[in-house]
Amino acid sequence: MMWRQKTKRFSQVSNSVYLWTAVLIFAASNSVTRKVTEIGAQHLINGRNPISLCNVLFVGNLCALGVMLLIFGKDWNRQTLRQMTRRDWISLGTIAILSGALGPGLIFSALDQTTVTNVVLVGRLEPPLTLALSACLTGARVNGWTVAGSIVSFLGAAITAFLSSSPQSFSLMGGMFSIGSGELFAAIGAFVLALATVTSKLRLQRVPLSIFNLTRVGLGTLLFFILAKLLYGSEHFIDTASPFLWKWMLLYGAVIVVAGQLCWFAGLRSATPAESNLAGSLNPVAAIAMAALILGEVPTSAQYSSGLVILAGIILGLIGSRQEAKTNLQSAQLTPDRQMEMAIGFKGL
Repeated sequence: MMWRQKTKRFSQVSNSVYLWTAVLIFAASNSVTRKVTEIGAQHLINGRNPISLCNVLFVGNLCALGVMLLIFGKDWNRQTLRQMTRRDWISLGTIAILSGALGPGLIFSALDQTTVTNVVLVGRLEPPLTLALSACLTGARVNGWTVAGSIVSFLGAAITAFLSSSPQSFSLMGGMFSIGSGELFAAIGAFVLALATVTSKLRLQRVPLSIFNLTRVGLGTLLFFILAKLLYGSEHFIDTASPFLWKWMLLYGAVIVVAGQLCWFAGLRSATPAESNLAGSLNPVAAIAMAALILGEVPTSAQYSSGLVILAGIILGLIGSRQEAKTNLQSAQLTPDRQMEMAIGFKGL
């Protein structure tokens, strides 16, 4: 009996280690992406950067798809697929467009226009937008602490967006406000990912998480490839076979994609909602620290101010999550729809 208790306790510790290792890896993903593109800019091929953001996203998604096939491939069988309806496939296709192609593409465009720190801070629009869309479209009920935390986080992210550092800005409301192009891309990307999350809750509660992940990444990669070809021309991915690109992408894929995804799914397998919420909440803090460590990005006074506002919102949200967990009989384990929600958010892929 004692041996079983020790084994169970060790398993819980191991799962927590997996979860927090994944958080650190994903927190570093944007900074690592920026770093490898800077390295590519120093090794041009006929004037082109072989490690462009589009190449990183496309090849990185291929790596992610390979990992998921190893993890979930056995679930892609006739018996499981027969349970899928036409409506399920249409919904999966919609989410693949939103969270597998459009959302990551916007985030990567933002990384090309502004600092990693700004992308991380503006990206905090996603949780409050998800909450607002859930309340409007699904009628989900949330407590006051959670609402207050979302409003505060939204205001903090908005401060970052309007105090932009992008070289190009867009005027809003007749010139009263302006927002940098990078911050605008990050904000739209956050909305797209929030919409994908809510859509999954509405349409895909019966779809196995394994089929959901495989379809989202596989179809999203294909759609991104087609979209980039249409927007930028047939030669846009001409350097995807470059040995220099693959040398760095194998390292990127091994650390960010393979290790990150394996640790993430292993950690989520037995994580409680409280653990998953805490991990997700602290991700932006870790991401800003990684930007300073890897890229030498020192936060400005404006970023410190908005970051403190967002941190206050995170704390309020965690209080709300803790109160909900006390009254929720299913709080001991993540529900399938919550696992699906955790799988959607952008993690550098």
